[in-house]
Amino acid sequence: MADAADYVKRVNHPNCGVMFDTFHANIEEKDPVGCISRNIDVIKHVHISENDRGTPGKGHIDWPGTFKALRSGGYDQWLVIEAFGRALPDLAAATRVWRDFFPSRDGVYIEGLKFIQEQWKAAG
Repeated sequence: MADAADYVKRVNHPNCGVMFDTFHANIEEKDPVGCISRNIDVIKHVHISENDRGTPGKGHIDWPGTFKALRSGGYDQWLVIEAFGRALPDLAAATRVWRDFFPSRDGVYIEGLKFIQEQWKAAG
């Protein structure tokens, strides 16, 4: 996030920002929640993705901390569920998905939306 934020600040254009992805922050950041607060001014889009790319709330991402950091920083843009499955064989192969991470595709967005709404409200 720090590198991306630095790049955005050097570009210095209102249409340039950073997409924060909880899956990647989980594996790439030393402080996946803290990096939100430090860089909230450049975050323009958020992928809500569980540590296994399954249904949000069914893994070990620090969701309360993530939503609190976003809300307290004034984030008011898109929150998009990013979940991977095997429906698109080429994408599944490219992302090394060899099993389903959720019982049904409908469940991902039905349960995921409910989870996001609950977490967003609780973080307020």
